[in-house]
Amino acid sequence: MAFRNKFRMTEANDRSDAAHGIEGVLLANRDRIIRFLSVRGAGDAAEDLFQDLWMRLTERHSGPVADPLSYVMRAANNLMLDRYRSVRQSQLRDKAWGEASAVQNPGAEAVLISREQLAMTERAIAATGDRPAHIFRRFRFDGMLQRDIAAEMGISISTVEADLRKVYAALAAVRRQFDVG
Repeated sequence: MAFRNKFRMTEANDRSDAAHGIEGVLLANRDRIIRFLSVRGAGDAAEDLFQDLWMRLTERHSGPVADPLSYVMRAANNLMLDRYRSVRQSQLRDKAWGEASAVQNPGAEAVLISREQLAMTERAIAATGDRPAHIFRRFRFDGMLQRDIAAEMGISISTVEADLRKVYAALAAVRRQFDVG
């Protein structure tokens, strides 16, 4: 038992010594590390990145490091790579959002084509008859179950299914016209 406690105390001291060792390297080489971060592209954010580096390295519980300065510089380089990747992902995301917003603001021609296609779709649904059109709207727009529609209208579920197939066939024909035109 005493051996375990002594081992735990030694382990805690090793962690503490390692943290103080890294802190000492960070303090002794602060200007050098900030210059390194600046040259690697951090610019004015080098001070903030140094603080991030400090937090990353002093929070970790690591054992003794053979070459602490190399360890710190490699960690600084990895921090810059993480930052670069983050900025790159942000730029790609912003570009994608920009392209998506361009699609959301269609030109006059696209608006006219969409209105024409909507009118064709509404005519195709209406051409299937009043009951199939009503069943389709209740099912697709109102989200009712087929059995509930059948009960509401006093018809069988198979009739509801047949009417839905009729409307879907009409919509498929309209869709083919869109694809061709």
